[in-house]
Amino acid sequence: MIECKPDGDALLVSVRAQPGAARDEVAGEHAGALKIKVTPPAQEGRANKAIAEVLARALGVRRSQVRLVSGQKGREKVFRVEGVAAADVHRLAAG
Repeated sequence: MIECKPDGDALLVSVRAQPGAARDEVAGEHAGALKIKVTPPAQEGRANKAIAEVLARALGVRRSQVRLVSGQKGREKVFRVEGVAAADVHRLAAG
């Protein structure tokens, strides 16, 4: 189960990043986190930006509603997403 914690009117969503992938996609669950693959490498924040874009598109929210709150340089990240419910995130992981 993907770890999601309420944060006011938003959710804190655990994400496992895989930069340098063949394509941008949500790839299910990995150790309690939503696994997201992106094509940009982990250089100069490009992968973080791509992950936020994939997450926003997959959840049907604006990019401005998704913000990285921790894990800027690691694979384990936490994003704050406004306007979604935990059930929306769990549906993504299920495919």
